[in-house]
Amino acid sequence: MEREVQAFDATSLHGRNRRLWYEWQQLETGLADRQDISCKVMRRNADGLPTAYLVTYHLRSICGVTNEETLNEPGVENQPLYATGFQMMIELPHNYPCVDAPPSLHFLTADATGQSIPHPWHPNIRYFGDFAGRVCLNMTDTYTDLLWGVQRVASYLRYDTYHALIEAPYPEDMKVAAWVMRQGEPKEWIYFEQS
Repeated sequence: MEREVQAFDATSLHGRNRRLWYEWQQLETGLADRQDISCKVMRRNADGLPTAYLVTYHLRSICGVTNEETLNEPGVENQPLYATGFQMMIELPHNYPCVDAPPSLHFLTADATGQSIPHPWHPNIRYFGDFAGRVCLNMTDTYTDLLWGVQRVASYLRYDTYHALIEAPYPEDMKVAAWVMRQGEPKEWIYFEQS
């Protein structure tokens, strides 16, 4: 796919198309030698530039907990469950990269047939409810490009980065944040090795 990126003459692109090309080129270059993250173009605009990507994280991470129905109840231990291979969609709105049109990053929670698939258990990724899978980068004022976002999410999956305190900028999933503070950190379950 890198040859495909290079086939575009960036000097002839303007505005949104130039930014779309830049993002594509950054993702292709930045992920080329990585074994833990892969990226595939899922949708293109009329000019052939990507407007949606499927990112696959070949990382081991927490995908839920035991005894979920009694999550964080006193005396109940909710040990982590693990999975490898999480899929995240990146969708760029029509007016991207305007400030009021950030990219949408969300993990898939079901496959093409509607069957549930593992999605991350992390305080900055919605686990429960209608918006399950939604990713909050928590630092929109420092956002630079899609590659930065993809790499930051990888640090989420490794639990190198997380915000679980119930204070601004607030976790995306309060239940998971409570688990991290009450069980994950004290029992050191969030400190796991990549295999």
